[in-house]
Amino acid sequence: MPAMRLNEFLPYRLAVVAEAVSHALAAVYGKRYALSRDEWRVLAQLAEVDEIKTTELGALTTLDKMQVSRALKRLEADGMVERRIDDSDRRNLRVRLAPPGRSLYRKVVPMAQARESFLLEALTEQERQTLVDLLDKLLAQARKLRDAG
Repeated sequence: MPAMRLNEFLPYRLAVVAEAVSHALAAVYGKRYALSRDEWRVLAQLAEVDEIKTTELGALTTLDKMQVSRALKRLEADGMVERRIDDSDRRNLRVRLAPPGRSLYRKVVPMAQARESFLLEALTEQERQTLVDLLDKLLAQARKLRDAG
């Protein structure tokens, strides 16, 4: 069997970079606003929509059902989100940001964007566009693998 060097294996390297970036951003909303990564993802996704089914949040945030549920429970307890029964399917819940959630989102975004800008300073404008293009291609290819089983 051929040897594999984990630190050269693309999926591992992508995971390491994603984790490092996630931790760098978590310093913004974690310490200052006591938000977990999952809560921030839910909050940020809800800021992009008026209202959404809770079942749709998982795919949009890459969180599993339990992670979404825990994040929503905490955000709701803190008055950041509001949940209600879906009129079209009473088995589902719909969720939206409450005014305090919108306010918190507006406070965190500039800090998150500043950290993103700092990260991207390591790349030229051309490298940034290439990175976006390559990530899009890798994501499309990964989805093909997933769909193929």
